Amino acid sequence: MASSDPSKRTRPGPWPPAPESAAMPPSSWAKKTGFRPKFSGETNASDSGQIGIQIPGQQQSTRRGESDPNLDLEAGRVRSRQEKVNGEVVGEREKDKPVRKRRDSDGGGRVVKSTNGQAVGTATTATTATVAEPAGAAVAAAAPQPARRASRNEDVVDVLPQVVDDDGFMSRHSHMKYELRDTPGLVPIGLYGFQHYLSMLGSLILIPLVIVPAMGGNYEDTSNVVSTVLFVSGVTTLLHTSFGSRLPLIQGSSFVYLAPALAIINSPEFLALEGNNFKHIMKELQGAIIISSAFQAILGYSGLMSVLVRLINPVVVAPTVAAVGLSFYSYGFPQIGTCFEIGAVQILLVIIFSLYLRKISILGHRVFLIYAVPLGLAITWVLAFLLTALGAYSYKGCDMNAPISNIISDHCRNNIPRMKHCRADASHALRSAPWFRFPYPLQWGTPVFHWKMALVMCVVSIISSVDSVGSYHASSLLVASRPPTPGVLSRGIGLEGLCSLLAGLWGTGTGSATLTENVHTIAVTKMGSRRAIELGACVLIVLSLIGKVGGFIASIPDVIVAGLLCFMWTMLTALGLSNLRYSEAGSSRNIIIVGLSLFLSLSIPAYFQQYGISPNSKLPVPNYFQPYVVASHGPIRTSFGGLNYVLNTLLSLHMVIAFLVAVILDNTVPGSRQERGVYVWSDPETAKREPAVAKDYGLPFRVGKIFRWVKWVGL
Repeated sequence: MASSDPSKRTRPGPWPPAPESAAMPPSSWAKKTGFRPKFSGETNASDSGQIGIQIPGQQQSTRRGESDPNLDLEAGRVRSRQEKVNGEVVGEREKDKPVRKRRDSDGGGRVVKSTNGQAVGTATTATTATVAEPAGAAVAAAAPQPARRASRNEDVVDVLPQVVDDDGFMSRHSHMKYELRDTPGLVPIGLYGFQHYLSMLGSLILIPLVIVPAMGGNYEDTSNVVSTVLFVSGVTTLLHTSFGSRLPLIQGSSFVYLAPALAIINSPEFLALEGNNFKHIMKELQGAIIISSAFQAILGYSGLMSVLVRLINPVVVAPTVAAVGLSFYSYGFPQIGTCFEIGAVQILLVIIFSLYLRKISILGHRVFLIYAVPLGLAITWVLAFLLTALGAYSYKGCDMNAPISNIISDHCRNNIPRMKHCRADASHALRSAPWFRFPYPLQWGTPVFHWKMALVMCVVSIISSVDSVGSYHASSLLVASRPPTPGVLSRGIGLEGLCSLLAGLWGTGTGSATLTENVHTIAVTKMGSRRAIELGACVLIVLSLIGKVGGFIASIPDVIVAGLLCFMWTMLTALGLSNLRYSEAGSSRNIIIVGLSLFLSLSIPAYFQQYGISPNSKLPVPNYFQPYVVASHGPIRTSFGGLNYVLNTLLSLHMVIAFLVAVILDNTVPGSRQERGVYVWSDPETAKREPAVAKDYGLPFRVGKIFRWVKWVGL
């Protein structure tokens, strides 16, 4: 309805009318009319994923002007006075908009925005989206309105202005089968929990298959470490869903810790050692992880993370996480090239399943998209068995179990690496693994502590926390009533530090963190139930006690592992860059920051990794591990050997460079909150008054009441 204020009525212009002026630029026109396109650009981002719901008859207020609230830009007409703002009687265009239904037992909160874009009050509704109010209601919205509890079966319809893609990334609660607190029954929970963990199989098991051989361990050591990783992952996931962020996020060995672990494994003092150095190097890794985990726990539980998170926004998270995946380009295809006929099939199968067949649904499940990695693994493994049985990798007079030093024939020397990488029976891990084995703390011996290695891991724990911040925010928009409060976020980071402490004591080789792939799995499976994740974690603990399971995983051929890693690192890179959807991805400011961060994260480490290496120099490590021996030849050469080690190692890590460049530029280059996509976390006082938020993030067993005096514990 047009404004009735006489002072705001439009006055008739001069007659005859002035000639039409040149068309205004799109950005200026959009600001004056309130138009918001459906595609990414300078004007399309809402504040950090807070999805704006445009109610018919209402129009967002802008800082510099007001558009006619009755003007329908898409229909090209003025709305009639009969169109109500409640959605009961709507215009002709209302039926064309996507709708969704949201189930909530306790109701949610609606953030009401003032003219400057800041949340000033709440109005109870069953939705979790930010609602744009007209300018006349902005002042009235500052006062709290009476709460109304919604019944469990009440259907609330929201109109989403964004285009919802088939993977569910752009909308909140879009077609989610089960949300955070849903408990549909033991059988559905068990099936969905198994599906969730199986879809993340690659992230859970592949790291031990890389680092244990690099430490000189045999197939028995690999089998034992795999079982330990499964056990620790199950325990830490239960702890995190109960006393951490309480979001349905699987904890496990993170790829963030892989590069620094390889740098420590290839330290100069270890390269001179001969024989099986697995236990010796593992104890060094344990010591570094234990100290860094204590640092991360202090960072979270002291409340410092609540301060640090102000510097962490999507423009920082995106290049940092993407750099983690890009940093392993030297390992992927060089490994596949040894058995191209198997590795290429592995990659092609995963691409076909996850892209070309992703929309095929069987019994209501998009099987090929969800199980792309396990299906590709199974088919390629069968192919490797067939080629091995047909003698494709059998060379006359060559024994792959013989030490390289005892092999005289050049023919065998050239073909034995191919036999070890390609043959399906190269590993005897399954045959020698016991049926029952219980992983226990300090199973490799007493940890060894060196300050230089611990300092490297402490810096990496900050990068891991940055990764987790992005995962918390993205997953909460999918499954929870609201994003967590800064206190809940700090609590989750603090518990991740304790989880890494357990990983260090048990000896997994890397720290424990929230796996980034959780967000993609939740969006694809539409399953966000906390109970399903907890039941799956219990099953994971049981499987870790069966030694044959670890032996089976450890027997995967190396070339198949490399093929799976190529896909997993690709997913990690893509998931990192997907955080830009919370900011204005088309902004020149953000484009330059992200592009510069990614380029320097590749270029600066390349300078450190190649410094002092001549083309004819022979390093005592394979070519794909040469980037991680930088501590022995880096450009920083002061009189303090430990300082040289720390600086050369850290500045050769891609994710560290990406984080430093992004966090400095994003927090110094001017930009609006909307343009930067600043993460919006729930207000603690408001969250305490909303039962839905309290049930989402409140600690169980009244633990929260005991620690109520500690504000960074959360609710």
